[in-house]
Amino acid sequence: MEVSENFARARVFTELRVYREAFDHAMVIFELSRNFPACERYSLTDQFRRSARSVCSNIAEAWGKRKYPAAFASKLVDALSEAEETIVWIDFSRACGYMTEFDAKKLREAYRIIAAQLVVMIHSPERWRV
Repeated sequence: MEVSENFARARVFTELRVYREAFDHAMVIFELSRNFPACERYSLTDQFRRSARSVCSNIAEAWGKRKYPAAFASKLVDALSEAEETIVWIDFSRACGYMTEFDAKKLREAYRIIAAQLVVMIHSPERWRV
């Protein structure tokens, strides 16, 4: 996995591959969820968008705490849990017929990859230390 190579070059969190992938897929979720029924606006749609965006925001917060490996890893664990929650919302969206199996499969795989990248970072917080 290229996560270990990425840390040496990243100067800001927006240069992290995992952040860019999480951001891009959060935007995909935003676009797909525009077509969800109005009755889901304040439940599934909001929760789905929130968890996807939280992956990105927790990565950004972790980056700001990288001087402290335990705090850095803790925020990455938060990002990981949000990525896992996002997979749940993908499954609900598919089960309710709000997205195609093709889109759901692509998103599930993307969030599994994001989660794997976060796990690598969590297990080596000292490599990211300022």
